[in-house]
Amino acid sequence: MRQDLPKTVRDLLPTLVPAALSVAMWAAWLGWDQQRDVHPDGSSTGPYEAWQVIGLVLTLLVPVYWAASRHHVLGPALGTSAGLTVAAYWDWSDDASGLFMIGVLMVMFGSFAVSAAVAAVIAAVTRRGRRVGA
Repeated sequence: MRQDLPKTVRDLLPTLVPAALSVAMWAAWLGWDQQRDVHPDGSSTGPYEAWQVIGLVLTLLVPVYWAASRHHVLGPALGTSAGLTVAAYWDWSDDASGLFMIGVLMVMFGSFAVSAAVAAVIAAVTRRGRRVGA
């Protein structure tokens, strides 16, 4: 049984690493900004700026690339989606309107679709590159 544990953990790493890093990167990029910006005309924006979301997306390319370059597509997609969904739920759950769940579901489905597509492209490109060089 002791020999199976490292293989099991090794098999779960392409899912667990993106999940953990997704939560951590959400906290680093988006977790600290909770104030909406109120403009002189009374409209409000935020709490996140575009550069924060772009930074989060670019940062999450690293763990997705790491897992996908090892020919895992579903793991990084599930991990990234799960991590971002948990972080969004935790961050937005104090919303009094109750509509935060719609946003959380949008984060879940959108992050899964995009990270699966990116992981599939990375896996295909790295697989093709290894065949040509071999």
